[in-house]
Amino acid sequence: MQQKSFLRKHWSTLAMLLIVVVLLVPQTAIPIKVALNRAFAFSPATEDVASAATLTNYDWTLISLDGVEANLSNSEQKVVLINLWATWCPPCIAEMPSLQALYDSYGDKVQFYFITNESTAVVRKFLDKHSYTFPVYLQKFSAPAQLASNALPTTYLIDKNGLIRIEETGVANWNSDKVKGLIDQLLVE
Repeated sequence: MQQKSFLRKHWSTLAMLLIVVVLLVPQTAIPIKVALNRAFAFSPATEDVASAATLTNYDWTLISLDGVEANLSNSEQKVVLINLWATWCPPCIAEMPSLQALYDSYGDKVQFYFITNESTAVVRKFLDKHSYTFPVYLQKFSAPAQLASNALPTTYLIDKNGLIRIEETGVANWNSDKVKGLIDQLLVE
């Protein structure tokens, strides 16, 4: 009877302790954080054309997971989506399904660059586990100043004229009607 009284008296403290423990244990913390991030992912904000920054330096050497060198300059005058991410980042993991869906819809029309600083083996294991097919690159050199970010994830949508139409830090729903509408508009401009 005394144990039942203790539980009734301290149930809120015990519940908070359980929540803290669950969020600190990596095996449970990451899936919970990913689920919470997905629940609060909204369509990213778009930049007004008049106030959008222009990417002036496309010279950025990257390495594909197969070891092939690529340069962002090959995507000049094209619609480009750049996503800076990591496999250990819950907001990055949370937005990946929407980015994969967007890639599935526009992979042949938009230049996609998913860029990470992690090892090829770690990235391949992550991609295989989730059946992601988008192109991933490793940085060989630092990003151009306008694409440099210390926050993950950070995603840029750049139009054919180099205007950064979306610069989003944090989780977002990239497969939204708003984003697809903007991409459709950029492809015909």
